[in-house]
Amino acid sequence: MNRALTVDDLVLAGIALAAGLLLAFLSRGMLRWLAKHAKRTRWSGDDVIVDALRTVVPWAALSGGAAAAAAVLPLTRTVQHHTNQCLQVLLIFAVTVSAARVIAGLVQSVTQSRSGVAGSATIFVNITRVLVLAIGFLVVLQTLGISIAPLLTALGVGGLAVALALQDTLANLFAGIHILASKTVQPGDYIQLSSGEEGYVVDINWRQTTVRQLSNNLVVIPNGQLAKSNMTNYTRPEQQLTILVQVGVSYDSDLDHVERVTHEVIAEIMTEITGAVPEHEPAIRFHTFGDSRIGFTVILGVGEFSDQFRIKHEFIKRLHRRYREEGIRIPAPTRTVALQQGAVVIPQQRTGEEALTE
Repeated sequence: MNRALTVDDLVLAGIALAAGLLLAFLSRGMLRWLAKHAKRTRWSGDDVIVDALRTVVPWAALSGGAAAAAAVLPLTRTVQHHTNQCLQVLLIFAVTVSAARVIAGLVQSVTQSRSGVAGSATIFVNITRVLVLAIGFLVVLQTLGISIAPLLTALGVGGLAVALALQDTLANLFAGIHILASKTVQPGDYIQLSSGEEGYVVDINWRQTTVRQLSNNLVVIPNGQLAKSNMTNYTRPEQQLTILVQVGVSYDSDLDHVERVTHEVIAEIMTEITGAVPEHEPAIRFHTFGDSRIGFTVILGVGEFSDQFRIKHEFIKRLHRRYREEGIRIPAPTRTVALQQGAVVIPQQRTGEEALTE
């Protein structure tokens, strides 16, 4: 010490610490009030910023009070230097963590606004958080007087070896970035791979893509495999899609009557069933003279992929009931078999129900 410690020094140091504590308490209360008002706004970014400030501002106030107290006390130059370094490291750590939280939260807010409320692309969030923390770590080293140039050189040389050892991991990482950047797949999309996996994309992180099937099971697909697979995206470019329902009526049916009745059933389905698209113009197209029926296709519009099962279910039930009321017959396929001198001869082949005649 340059001089002896006095009571006045302790009093001034205590006042500085108390001032730092009081400022931290008041700032936290004010930021809590701001957080309540931020929740009322539509933009979620202000919530993230205020939440991060609630962490960094009180720590900054405490660090400032401690630095003022250390400046008042008669400390040696070495002790003063180490004390200031410790307080700087503490403040840099708080600022780095808060900055990582703010930037990652803003990135997540942007990805959710573009990919849908239920979607989350954590790959961008994780990369952003790691980069901010790494920059903060380098700043801490520089503050402590440690040169970061040799460290960066060593990382550059060692990065090649790490890249060779982590080829699959890096391939999945860059494949995930490419998938999101090209907007081929986004969280919330319904996809089907050529290998058979299908479902809603829940998340795309640094290594894998998680898909939730309609049975509520999760399928984990490596990003590299997803990028190489033939894939059908049922959400893009539009979420609405058309479905085809195959129907057949007997040859003695009045096709104009069949078309009119089918249109009436379609109109009921489009207005009464959840998931149907009333503004979509349905279509009925006769296309086949079959073995026992005239086949036609009904084209319906649905809101999204999972709605088609409910729409088909109700359409088939109501169409079958209406055909029975109108006397329109849906013939059961028959098979005619002729027996000749003990040998079985099949002059005509039809699938389904069998009628045996001699």
